[in-house]
Amino acid sequence: MTIPLVGIGVDVHAFEEDGNDRALWLAGLEWPGERALSGHSDGDAVAHAACDALFSASGVGDLGTHFGTSRPEFKGASGVTLLKEAARIVRDAGFEIGNVAVQFVGNRPKFGPRREEANRVLSEAAGAKVTVTATTSDGLGYEGAQQGITAYATALVYPVGAEDKSR
Repeated sequence: MTIPLVGIGVDVHAFEEDGNDRALWLAGLEWPGERALSGHSDGDAVAHAACDALFSASGVGDLGTHFGTSRPEFKGASGVTLLKEAARIVRDAGFEIGNVAVQFVGNRPKFGPRREEANRVLSEAAGAKVTVTATTSDGLGYEGAQQGITAYATALVYPVGAEDKSR
């Protein structure tokens, strides 16, 4: 019997200081007029949490293992690029992706109007269904103070091929 495996991922990024001319990238989308998130790559906390959940479920390391600051080729890389690569790594390890669900916590950007667009972009990158939801922290913590964003993700993968890697 093939048993699916579940993984979780969490990613946190602070907003850049005012005056930085970088664009905000979140959930695979550019958000004009919003402050960018800091990071080695584009700071897309949603895409990064999705990657980490996939890595967690398949047991192949984490975001730092594959895309960390010691890897200069990923400096400035888009979250979509990282998610495509994460999905490839997971599949090469003998798993198929069931789905990824991500929720981010932050007051900005206003996510609802672009939810379906984000779901489509991230699903295409992963080659599997990715859904994103958003919430606020009711003014509490660094998210409420608009200092940064946190994203939480859960991924379901299952082993394919002759060997069941779930045991």
